[in-house]
Amino acid sequence: MTVTDLARAHWRKSTHSGAGNDCVELVVRRSGAAVRDSKNAGHGHLAFGDGGWRAFLATVKDDGLTTD
Repeated sequence: MTVTDLARAHWRKSTHSGAGNDCVELVVRRSGAAVRDSKNAGHGHLAFGDGGWRAFLATVKDDGLTTD
């Protein structure tokens, strides 16, 4: 997934985003996905290929990410 692919993408708020300002937006494509901070949408995004997206989701679901 490239920046060009995302130029006209429809970003949607994650259903797991909190009620406060901790919102994550995402785009899921046939081949990969991207996530960004909705408060700072112009500051970039993280793009993943299929395998990377699956690994990222598995890590998040297992609570394997920390803010330390």
